[in-house]
Amino acid sequence: MKVVDKLKGNSKEGSFRASGSSTHVPHASGKEIIKKFPLKANLEDYEATYASFSWDQARKEISWFAEGKVNAAFNAVDRHMNDGRRNKVALYSVNAQNQLETFTFQDIYYLSNRLGNALKGLGVEKGDRVFVFMPRIPELYISTVAIAKIGAVVGPLFSAFGPDALKDRLSDSGAKVVITTQELKPKLDEIREHLPELEYVIVVNSNEESKNGDLSFDELLVDASEQLSCTHMDAEDPLYLLYTSGTTGKAKGILHVHNDIVGLHATTKWVLDLREDDVYWCTADPGWVTGTAYGIFGPWSNGASIVAYEGRFGAAEWYQLIDRLHVTVWYTAPTALRLLMKAGDEEVTKHSLESLRHILSVGEPLNPEVIRWGMKVYGLPIHDNWWQTETGMQLVSNLPCLPVKPGSMGKPLPGVYVTVVDDDGNELAPGQLGRLVVRPGWPSMLRQVWRNEEKFNEYFRIPGWYFSGDNAWKDADGYLWFVGRADDVINTAGHRVGPFEVESALVEHEAVAEAGVIGKPDEERGEIIKAFIVLNHGIKSSPKLLDEIREYTKRRLAAHAYPREIEVKDSLPKTRSGKIMRRLLKAWELGLPTGDTSSLDEE
Repeated sequence: MKVVDKLKGNSKEGSFRASGSSTHVPHASGKEIIKKFPLKANLEDYEATYASFSWDQARKEISWFAEGKVNAAFNAVDRHMNDGRRNKVALYSVNAQNQLETFTFQDIYYLSNRLGNALKGLGVEKGDRVFVFMPRIPELYISTVAIAKIGAVVGPLFSAFGPDALKDRLSDSGAKVVITTQELKPKLDEIREHLPELEYVIVVNSNEESKNGDLSFDELLVDASEQLSCTHMDAEDPLYLLYTSGTTGKAKGILHVHNDIVGLHATTKWVLDLREDDVYWCTADPGWVTGTAYGIFGPWSNGASIVAYEGRFGAAEWYQLIDRLHVTVWYTAPTALRLLMKAGDEEVTKHSLESLRHILSVGEPLNPEVIRWGMKVYGLPIHDNWWQTETGMQLVSNLPCLPVKPGSMGKPLPGVYVTVVDDDGNELAPGQLGRLVVRPGWPSMLRQVWRNEEKFNEYFRIPGWYFSGDNAWKDADGYLWFVGRADDVINTAGHRVGPFEVESALVEHEAVAEAGVIGKPDEERGEIIKAFIVLNHGIKSSPKLLDEIREYTKRRLAAHAYPREIEVKDSLPKTRSGKIMRRLLKAWELGLPTGDTSSLDEE
């Protein structure tokens, strides 16, 4: 039996069911919409709420300490010790072997207290960066809460990251502690010598003697007190540091603060429509912003029961999980939905799925055909929404109280002003393509790009606006429609991948002299990564070599960040200053106009 099982109390499983229905209806604009039959939503009247709402109203639903202090972890867990939810199931955890464990809010409270005390005993102080590098196991959720409780900065890491991706993030952040598992620790061991600021590695399920000062998670919990007072934080104190890819350079650290909980609590209630009897499953890994913001803090702040599934994707396995736990609200990604669609209607009919009442999607644009398919097989519309790591919370959504327009991002949420402007920041009329921007001031807006003020300022280079980097247009009804990225960031299966990261990994291979990477449209993944490479002198291309290069990149970065297609070229198009022109590579690949090539070095 694991230590966390010995230390937690007895939990009782809950099972809840709800239902709703909807239908296709014609619309005066000629655009297809899906209108739901009346079902009372947490946000009932969009227009009235949008017109009258202020964030001061949302702050009243958050628990504050004296003198305006706050802690996101207190709101997610501790306050439920006294609001009637102490013995409610907080976490349904299903491991890779399909075994179920349940944890009440009281279990999470005491276990996170123990870990918080253990971290403080190691000298972890307010503002120190503590990273979590684990699969979706209970210790991940306990660790995230514990780190925030003591005022340290949580650093979520995707469990599929390879050594190079880890080194970039841990080195840039100056991480003091990493909490990981025995299975993932070898990736850290490989780069440990390059991380002089890393003092401790804490290992879950450790089965070997201490190495490099590594500590046992289980032993730390056993020896620690379960009594801990949550650190009172200023609203602007750092909460978590999330790394996201850009077009140039290494991944950048987006810093969010404890005030984020105001936006996360409100949007979880409006967009996810969570209520007391829901069982909620967010399929996103907590190593990414969705899995942290709406997989932990937002739903737990609202007192919801969440599902964590360690297993791999599989249509039958996912449907079985929904039926087994009676999942009512399901938040997933377009790539997953397209794969479920590919698995076929017959697979759906093998399962009940009657508990589902609300389905949502995020991470990349959701194809209209997937929404139509969802209506056919689930009897529910799939609600797309838009936000970014930098925005920290959902900003645009097809809300439960609004008709769904397949292919649209939806409408801006109350308290948020989102629009489309030209390059000078002037608002454009409906139907005109331009830059998607947001008026600064929402609670969960990024506060810093870690150690990179210049990059932070780029987001606000248009006066009075946060520049999202996306192109979009707005229709006459106020719905926003995504067109594409304004830069080269690749969105593959809902993961943002910077081409520079992949190019850097490619040229580390002994056979590769140069590399240029683009996103290529793909029916299942939205985009796949395609690489154009120049081989070193004397190296001949072969299928075996290209497979080797693919696997090398996958090992160095992550399973989602390797090039599924590689094309060998004699040379790559560059500017006179030597910068690879990815725009030309993409135009040639897709048969698009090349545009201005005056900066091309043709020598």
